[in-house]
Amino acid sequence: MEDIEAIYQIECESFSMPWSKESLKQEVDHLLAFYSVVLVENKIVAYGGMRTILGEGEVTNIAVSKNHRGQGIGRALFRHLLSEATQKMLHTITLEVRASNEAAKALYLSHGFKAIAIRKGYYQKPLEDAIIMQLKLPPTTK
Repeated sequence: MEDIEAIYQIECESFSMPWSKESLKQEVDHLLAFYSVVLVENKIVAYGGMRTILGEGEVTNIAVSKNHRGQGIGRALFRHLLSEATQKMLHTITLEVRASNEAAKALYLSHGFKAIAIRKGYYQKPLEDAIIMQLKLPPTTK
């Protein structure tokens, strides 16, 4: 909770329709969600999260501050989320991505995600389709 202000700032500079602080607080506090932040010189420069239910995960957001993009931080954070998903023994992860977000799509594809559907007009400002992507994780045993 103490990171909400920094997360909100990154949210606002990353998305045309950012989540409100209240929405972020509710999400971070949600029992079925887990969130991580990335610190550089004790400053939050990225965050990402996932919700889980019945062995499935949904990536809710991954965002990196403008001044720290292109340094591999988003990739490292995404790998961390996937590692958490494996530890929680999830079998499927889904996410939505803007059809025009080539960098994000390349990241997800490089980790084995596949496009499975399109949500027409899902995003606004500007109006754009979302590509639903999915990854099937190999079975794990604990």
